[in-house]
Amino acid sequence: MSFQIGQRERGGAVVLELEGRFVLGEPVEQFRARLEELIRAGRLHIALDMRNVDYIDSSALGCLVMAHTKITRAGGGMAIFGMNEKGLELLVITKLATVFRLAGNELDAVSLCFPDRRARSFDILEFVRKHWGEETGGNA
Repeated sequence: MSFQIGQRERGGAVVLELEGRFVLGEPVEQFRARLEELIRAGRLHIALDMRNVDYIDSSALGCLVMAHTKITRAGGGMAIFGMNEKGLELLVITKLATVFRLAGNELDAVSLCFPDRRARSFDILEFVRKHWGEETGGNA
């Protein structure tokens, strides 16, 4: 499956629907180009829908860090929702789960893009307890 980016509006934010394998090469370049286009247009509130991303490599992860940094420095906000279990594990292992605004659903992700809105963040501690606590017999 080729990588695709859909785009729509919700609650004043841009929702980018990522689909496929988010990896070095065309997918990363496509994402960077879309991000630059949005920043130039002053669209600084971006929610990333990762529900249909089946794999993310270290280059794409670095691209997400770059996106977060650029948007934050420009005065905006970026949130991520719908990341699969492997992607969440990668964020926990790299400690990036403490950097990104993670949400459990689209509505919370959109709200997390704006500092004046209330939203529920994804409970990463609960994720760790559930997935690694079970494997270690509850000794997480």
